[in-house]
Amino acid sequence: MENWDEVRTAYQVAKMGTVSGAAEVLGVHHATVIRHVDALEARMGVKLFQRHARGYTATEAGQDLCRVAQATDEQFSQLAGRVKGKGDEVSGELVVTSLIGLAPLMAPTLTAFQATYPDVTLRYLTGERLFRLEYGEAHVAIRAGAAPDQPDNVVQPLVSQPIGLYASQGYVDRFGIPKNESEYSKHRFVGHDAQNNRSPFFQWMNENIARENVVFRSTDNRAMELAIKAGAGIGFMNAHDAASHGSMVQVAKERDEWSAKLWLVTHVDLHRTTKVQAFLKFVKEQAQSWEME
Repeated sequence: MENWDEVRTAYQVAKMGTVSGAAEVLGVHHATVIRHVDALEARMGVKLFQRHARGYTATEAGQDLCRVAQATDEQFSQLAGRVKGKGDEVSGELVVTSLIGLAPLMAPTLTAFQATYPDVTLRYLTGERLFRLEYGEAHVAIRAGAAPDQPDNVVQPLVSQPIGLYASQGYVDRFGIPKNESEYSKHRFVGHDAQNNRSPFFQWMNENIARENVVFRSTDNRAMELAIKAGAGIGFMNAHDAASHGSMVQVAKERDEWSAKLWLVTHVDLHRTTKVQAFLKFVKEQAQSWEME
């Protein structure tokens, strides 16, 4: 039927036998019940009820309609129960997104989460573009930089990444290490190809390093990190990644102005679901071991 409310009203009238009884069950005014029944009879072109002093009695057509309505109502109730049950479970698909540079941290974290909740199927999406939570492209996003300000998103601080300047041992063997910032003009750097990149450390590089000294440029953070490790130049790395590679030499210590904050972002419609809450709690606990303080 085009209007389930009318069918449901007719079903309750047949079940209760009176307009007032159906109105009480449905939580509506008795005039609404009468209007629904009259409209449904007019649309179908048949009388569904016999009206009498004691109430309403379903006609043969009304009984047929109410049998279908009863089955449909029961199916809706079963569906609601299943949906609610799934809402209380940590299972099914969980889509998480972040920059590819966070993969060394996120992959083990996601694996550990899946070990705790084996009924979860994980999709980990990475890329430079922002996946749209409001369009259902992801359940949770881990984003870096300034606090995200998209409407209808719930934003929570995760950790702050200490960022320093590093060079590979191969680069140091060839070009040495600058003693101070005044010697940066004698060295080669790895940086972002877009000078308007919002990362605080790249903004610093644009303001303090001559563009001609940035000899290796990319739009991909992972490519820049690989270039630094290969000896292309001095560049920014977070302390965790640099420490995991014994051949990296620190050129300049971490600064607060370079630090990259990480944020947990969820859409308000999914934020309170059991699955998303379980993941948020888990990743916050894991982040304490990322050694990023």
